[in-house]
Amino acid sequence: MTVQWQEQVSLKPFNTFGIDVKARYFCQPHDDEQIREALNRAHAQGLPVQVIGGGSNLLLTQDVDALVLHVASRGVQVISDDGHAVIVEAQAGEPWHPFVQWTLGQGYCGLENLSLIPGTVGAAPMQNVGAYGVEIKDVFAGLTALDRETGELREFDLAACTFGYRDSVFKRNPGRWLILRVRFALSHTLQPHLDYGPVRQRLAEQGNAEPTAQAISDAICSIRREKLPDPAELGNAGSFFKNPVVSAECVERIRAQHPGVVAYPLADSQVKLAAGWLIEQAGWKGYREGDAGVHRLQSLVLVNYGQASGAQMHALAQQIQADILQRFGVALEMEPNLW
Repeated sequence: MTVQWQEQVSLKPFNTFGIDVKARYFCQPHDDEQIREALNRAHAQGLPVQVIGGGSNLLLTQDVDALVLHVASRGVQVISDDGHAVIVEAQAGEPWHPFVQWTLGQGYCGLENLSLIPGTVGAAPMQNVGAYGVEIKDVFAGLTALDRETGELREFDLAACTFGYRDSVFKRNPGRWLILRVRFALSHTLQPHLDYGPVRQRLAEQGNAEPTAQAISDAICSIRREKLPDPAELGNAGSFFKNPVVSAECVERIRAQHPGVVAYPLADSQVKLAAGWLIEQAGWKGYREGDAGVHRLQSLVLVNYGQASGAQMHALAQQIQADILQRFGVALEMEPNLW
């Protein structure tokens, strides 16, 4: 079936910040054939193409003079199951959290720590999405992507994705790869990741000494709902800044003036700083200018109170970046992609 194009479509429903900009052209392909058709038609007309999934990692600052391709493919299948290990494949357009809950409902463990993350399956490897001690790379079994330069399909294993902290080969080559479906290595046996104190504490409060994967998911969902605003109620893209990785010397310099600095040692004498702590120490928590602001409970989350433009949200982010650099000598990097 031919994919239908629309003109001058508002992207407000397709980004979690709720920014109201227009796409010159817009389409929603549901399978590989429709995706290829849309890309070929855009190429023939000399139109640039921007691909969008759940819009949860996106800041739109102006109208998009391009074809915006909203991946709407659906489907989940079990590729293999030997009674212990399970490989599950999901189409790129599958909403992430419902997919996680589906795996848990089937008795498959592995994705429970990644519960309630907004977005789609196809977007998850782009950022190497992670939460509460687990990243996509830890449960990754492969993916199929379309090379937009050659039109060929390519299979990616773990090594080929070159995953890093909120990074991947797909993010480093914007516009080249269109992820079609992703495979996950799950298990019938739970290997709990409870290194993050709040999760362990929540389970202890519930008297849950030997939690199931679903119980871990439920605990994480309750924590996330307390910490992070629902995009359906208050526009946001979750954590707006990456936790910066700096040298041990940098941390000691900060600690000399701020003994309470929150930092996590990594390999090679590097340390991950809590960006939210830096922002809160600088006094930005709860800040608001017009409808652009910093969440009152979570300083790592920028929010749109209603009518803020993408340019206003970006300006606020830049003010925060400049202030943190001046105060602490630390450069903060945005997580959302800027259009």
